[in-house]
Amino acid sequence: MDPDRDDTAERSDLGIPRTPAVDAVLAASIEHTVTRHGRVSSLEEAAAARGIEPRDLIKTLVVRRAEDDHVFVLVPGDRTFSWAKVRALLGTNRISMPDAEAAKAVTGYERGTITPFGSATRLPVIADSHLVGRRISIGGGAHGVGLTVQGDDVIRLFEATVADISDEETRKTP
Repeated sequence: MDPDRDDTAERSDLGIPRTPAVDAVLAASIEHTVTRHGRVSSLEEAAAARGIEPRDLIKTLVVRRAEDDHVFVLVPGDRTFSWAKVRALLGTNRISMPDAEAAKAVTGYERGTITPFGSATRLPVIADSHLVGRRISIGGGAHGVGLTVQGDDVIRLFEATVADISDEETRKTP
């Protein structure tokens, strides 16, 4: 058995992995590319496998505002999610990240595969302003599956709130 193989995505007759996310992007009729690669262990590996820069790989986070009240937050791979900026945008003093089981219950996706496309629950989307005008790669609903789309299409399709919700990532050097 191939350890890089992920059988969670069914394949169409054309060999394209079929996930609820892939089906949703097809139904939306937006320009896209589906990429498939083996499992990766870092954002940098995922970006390299998709042939893009880390800044163009979008992290999709599920954030809990209150019990049964969640939002998607989209942040470029080279930036850090800002808790303070998101709290201020949402007008609340407290937000949190649900555990993996709760996130899957809300979205239908495991951590590392979460995307607003084909989510089990349609959630409000907050997109970092760095997505505007860029071609991005977002999760495709299964490990090793990515959707490359225009950031503006994602913003329009999900009627996303666009705001500065991230900070420049600072890496500690050893």
